[in-house]
Amino acid sequence: MSNNDILKKLRVALSLKTEDIITICDLVGFKVTKAELGDIFRNEDHENFKPCGDQILRNFLNGLVIYKRGPRDEKKQ
Repeated sequence: MSNNDILKKLRVALSLKTEDIITICDLVGFKVTKAELGDIFRNEDHENFKPCGDQILRNFLNGLVIYKRGPRDEKKQ
């Protein structure tokens, strides 16, 4: 399963729109455009298809944790 497939399945399972994914990536300081996401969500045989890199998926998943649970509480030492 490719990173593109994982991102597509998460988008459908969580009922996320493109704007939601951009917001989630912004939570961790990662900028992604609507056009880049459109290229990632295209079929592999389309001329504008772009493979989803590890960096995009990693930042999306880290942002998703913040989006769903909130920011991490810092423990006092």
